[in-house]
This record gives sequence, structure tokens and C-alpha cells, in this order.
Amino acid sequence: MSVLVAGVDSSTQSCKIIIREASSGAVVRSGRASHPDGSEVDPAHWWSALREAIADAGGIDDVSAWSIAGQQHGLVALDADGEVVRDSLLWNDTRSAEAAADLTEEVGAASFAERTGLVPVASFTITKVRWVADNEPELARRIAAIALPHDWLTWRLRGYGPAGESDLGPDLTELITDRSDASGTGYFDATRGEYDRELLSLALRRDASDIVLPRVLAPAEWVTDQTGRRVAPGAGDNAGAALGMGAVTGDIGVSIGTSGTVFAISSAPVRDPSGTVAGFADAAGGYLPIVTTLNAARVLDAVSRLLGVDHAELSDLALAAEPGSAGLVLQPWFEGERTPNRPDATATLFGMTLASTTRENLARSAIEGVLCSLGEGLDAMRALGVDAKRVLLTGGAAQSPAVQQIASEVFGVPVVVPDPGEYVAQGASVQAAWALSGERPTWLPKTLAELPASETPARSGYRARL
Repeated sequence: MSVLVAGVDSSTQSCKIIIREASSGAVVRSGRASHPDGSEVDPAHWWSALREAIADAGGIDDVSAWSIAGQQHGLVALDADGEVVRDSLLWNDTRSAEAAADLTEEVGAASFAERTGLVPVASFTITKVRWVADNEPELARRIAAIALPHDWLTWRLRGYGPAGESDLGPDLTELITDRSDASGTGYFDATRGEYDRELLSLALRRDASDIVLPRVLAPAEWVTDQTGRRVAPGAGDNAGAALGMGAVTGDIGVSIGTSGTVFAISSAPVRDPSGTVAGFADAAGGYLPIVTTLNAARVLDAVSRLLGVDHAELSDLALAAEPGSAGLVLQPWFEGERTPNRPDATATLFGMTLASTTRENLARSAIEGVLCSLGEGLDAMRALGVDAKRVLLTGGAAQSPAVQQIASEVFGVPVVVPDPGEYVAQGASVQAAWALSGERPTWLPKTLAELPASETPARSGYRARL
């Protein structure tokens, strides 16, 4: 019988699991379950969805190793009994924007970047810790441990949890994580591999030396669950996707999903005191500088609804317009924005004339707006010395011919579109196989499309009107 491994992606919207042969990487079966909408979620919903997805995949009794990757930054606060103190504030919850500004002022942007690779914005865990300390002090006093979504799910699936709800009980010291997810908290230095408890204490407004934080495992390190199966440390979603795509130095991952991300594989840490580029770690022992935007595929959804078309028709309309959309520019900050850090911003349409205001130009300006916003992030990385040889374009919107073509025009490097796949879950399965064999597998996806770099006026028009 084949040796099997399982990889999980517990994302904002759903939980996916894939089960693969450990030798070939062939997918044997898969399952999924939905998560509730919102920016504040009871983690019990994730636990329920994980079990539902496992059942949908036919169970994991025959699996030899597993790993859970997932959404970053969400605050899972636990008390001494392992109970969740409050619903988790997710990465897309912007109520902690003022807390982020306060922390930056108290520590200094340059100091924060030097100590953690980050400058606080509302998305990061440390700002949510401060928000709870300021707005719910009675709950903050109960906090005995702080985990991230994938840390907590790994803990639960290993058999730990509140008394009466788990076999192994609430042993908080069994919480584990990895460098990639820890590096997105705002209180971890990926270069030294250590938590910065002084920063956490500042955020929590009390001494945090006794707060249990997940033990950070190395890429090939593992623990076991209650059945003896090997459990890899897991990963943040973007680091998991990089593993799943087999990304190497010089590759730029661009994902257009609920959020938009641009990340690079780097052998050296990146420090950006402006806060534009977050200096995360990857899941393979290196670094993953990243720029994240809040407004991505949902912008295309909104404009499709406005025009009364589906996504295929939106693509056709956009390709019928000229690059630059005849001067029409959509600044796509519909839900505030993380990069640049403008949580209260709204979207704006510039350059409207009788000639430019057409259905075709509006469709193209929506796609250009999303991609040019991400292109600004790539430029910020290049300015910090990050090498960009090609773009790996993923996410639901990456299947659009117009998105593919305009991406090749905006980014200025060749664009490769891998076959659609659950790359975060695939990356988690790579990590599980790595824990099992001691060697990182090289399971590369097939390619759906390749486009050469093509320079057009699209970016200059977008910049000129910002």
C-alpha cells in the first residue's frame, strides 16, 4: 500500500484537505467545507469545518503524516483551561487600525522593522492584542496563551483542547507553529528565531513573560498526534502556497483572491521601515517579503455586477479596450486598504470623459487597478534589492485571459500561470512529506499559460492619477 500524507488549507472562506502519495505526490482524494463570512469568527467553526473536510475526504486514518497551513494574523486567545477567550479577530478586521498607529508611534517604525521585519498595520496580530487590551481589558486579563488559526487547529487535531472536549486536555505548552506564521504576528524576529516579548507586553499592556506562545519548529521538524502520526509545523497561507508551487529565489508569487498578495522568495531578510513590504519568513528556512492588499478579486466581482456580466464577459470587455483604458483609472480601495495603509479609504474612478467612459474601459480599468496596485508592491520589493525573474500568477482571478494578459503588461517580467490548484493545501502536504522523509519533495505543478513580459502605458497612467 502507498504511504499517504495530508495537507490542509484553513483559509478565510473554507477548509480544504488533499491527501497525496508520499512518493509521487499524486493526489489520492480531497475534501472541503465552508467557513462563515466575516472578520470576527468563533474558532469552533474552523474546528467543525476541519472535521467536516476530513470526513468529506474519506478520513485520515490511513495517513502517515499531516500538516495544516492557513490564514495568517488571526488572534486566537486562550485562557489557562484552553478555552477560547473571545471570537478570533481576523486579518481583514480593521478595527485595530488606531492600535497599529499607536504601537508604531510608541516604538518607532524603523525600530519595529528592525526588530520584527514589520511595521504595524491593522492586519497584524499584535495590533489585535492591543485592541483587546484597550477595549476588553477583562478578557485581556484572562489570556494565558496566544495562537494563530493554524496553530490552534494543529493543537486540536493532535488531540489537545479544553477539558471535556479533547482526549489529551489543555496542555498549552503543546502549541506549535512555524517561522512563516510567527513572522506575521509583529512580535517575532525571524532572523534570530525568537519572540520579542517586550513588544508583546507593550501591546498587552502587562507583563507577557508568562504568556504561552507556540513553539517555533524548523521546516523539517515534527511532533506527533495522539495516534503517533508525524505532524509538520504548518505554515502561513502564502508560505504554504510557495511550497506548493515549488517557488525558488527569483520567483514572485502573485495571488488574486479575497486579498491580493505579492511575495518573493529571498535568501536574505528584508527590512522596510516604510511598512510597505512586510519581511516575513518562508516555510523552507528562508524569507518571504510580501505586500498584501485588501482589494483584489472582489473588485472584479463588484464591477462585473455593475456591468451585468459574468467574469468571462468582463474579460472579453477588458481585452476590447486599449492599455491604459483611455485614461480611465480605478483606484480600487473599496474596503479600505492595507497597502498603502489607508483603512478608511474608499474607491475612486478617475479620468472620466465622454470618450473614456465605456463599458470596455471600465472593465479594463478594474483589472488594471487591481494589478497596478500589486505592481506598486513589486516595485517596492525591487527597491529593497529583491530579484524578480518571473511571476507565478495564482488565485481565482488568474484564470481570466484578460488578467493574464494585463499582468504581463503591468509587471514587466514573464508571467507563468500554473494549473488551478489548492496550492496552500498542496504546500502543507509537501511539508508533511518532508517531515516523513527528511527531504523536501519537488512536486511541481503543470503550467496553464506562459506570457512574455510586455510594457504598456497602463502603469504610467495609473501612477499619474494617484
